[in-house]
Amino acid sequence: MNDPLSFASLHDAVTWLLTPALVALLLACAIALIEAGIAVSERFSGLAQLKASGDLLRVQTIARHRLERADLLARIPPMLGLMATIIPLGPGLAALGKGDPAQLASAVTVAFDATVLGLLAGIAGLVIGKLRRRWYEETLESME
Repeated sequence: MNDPLSFASLHDAVTWLLTPALVALLLACAIALIEAGIAVSERFSGLAQLKASGDLLRVQTIARHRLERADLLARIPPMLGLMATIIPLGPGLAALGKGDPAQLASAVTVAFDATVLGLLAGIAGLVIGKLRRRWYEETLESME
């Protein structure tokens, strides 16, 4: 029932996910920087231009899309960070059992770095989303 071969292949498949998760976390941090720049631009010129256009439906559509992006940025990177935290801990703990604390230290370092990246991108997404939501609500109220 407990076939060691199937556990080994499952472990290999999960271990393979570490690199894509870390790449996605770095990408999420880059996207957070881009979204922050877009939000600053929105605040100081974009919203005024949208308001001046008088097109309520267009403003609602843009607001919905930008808020969805910020919401995704607030939710997905922390999950990826957790995933990239847990994946290296298995081999690290196994190495500790074999008497190799250096490999455990390396695994824990990767795990903590992944956690920080996920939280950083998630916090940025949360802050951007909250600010955008308030800005768009104010703009829409003044347009109505």
